[in-house]
Amino acid sequence: MSLSINKEVFITCAVTGSGATAERSPHVPRSPKQIADAAIEAAEAGAAVVHCHVRDPETGAPSRDPILYRELTEHVRAANTDVILNLTSGMGGDLILGSVEQPLPPAASTDMAGASERMQPIADCLPEICTLDCGTMNFAEADYVMTNTPGMLRAMGQMIAGLGVQAEIEAFDTGHLWFAKQLVSEGILPPPVLVQLCMGVPWGAPDDLNTLLAMVNNVPDGWHWSAFSLGQNQMPYVAAAVLAGGNVRVGLEDNLFLERGVLATNAQLVEHAVKIIEQLGAGVVGPEQVRRRLGLTKRSPR
Repeated sequence: MSLSINKEVFITCAVTGSGATAERSPHVPRSPKQIADAAIEAAEAGAAVVHCHVRDPETGAPSRDPILYRELTEHVRAANTDVILNLTSGMGGDLILGSVEQPLPPAASTDMAGASERMQPIADCLPEICTLDCGTMNFAEADYVMTNTPGMLRAMGQMIAGLGVQAEIEAFDTGHLWFAKQLVSEGILPPPVLVQLCMGVPWGAPDDLNTLLAMVNNVPDGWHWSAFSLGQNQMPYVAAAVLAGGNVRVGLEDNLFLERGVLATNAQLVEHAVKIIEQLGAGVVGPEQVRRRLGLTKRSPR
């Protein structure tokens, strides 16, 4: 693959995620208002897109409560700062098995929901983009399986397309890209598709450069893509993604630190990414340019 630097880069900020990070940094936002404020600060720092989960405001635990998503959306849209809202549809596919000798019944912390329930916040809020985790994967923790069956993905993909929302395929391995292409070939998702290459997440695609290029080479021509990695590799991946022709994602969902021992805010991570992109001789584009590129329409919730 030849070097094909992207000269017009958009930044996605993954603001809070659903991982066990709220107790590790005071900067991880919990309430819808805090998440919205962090998203707007990230936009003011240069992010064109903000990718948002919600959390229980009291405990910081991940949530898929549609009321919290609605409140978050209203705060973001009421702000004077323009930004593209990208909501997750990944919650509700968490299978936590029992012991290796007695995997069933699943643990009480299992959270499995139907397609319509998982999509309810998207239908309520009508973000411009929502994610679709395009496969099942053994995920970091010992007995946790991120569960997204072909039938579930087909049903959710049809709902996303029917709502007029842009799907962002979250691809944690090459097979996820394979299935994304299948969804397009079946007419479930309209092309071109937006892809997020999720690198270095145990136990998906490792974040070495050979694997990144294998993932990039599996993104069809005309599709749009970004890439990210975790922790200390978040900022090196800003450079890697741009040099490979893509866009970038940073944020506290994937990395808590600005440098060793220094906890970051979302805005600081975006500012750092902007510097890297500009030092590579590229520029950062804003939400209106991204809307034109992706064919997005900003709408009000139902």
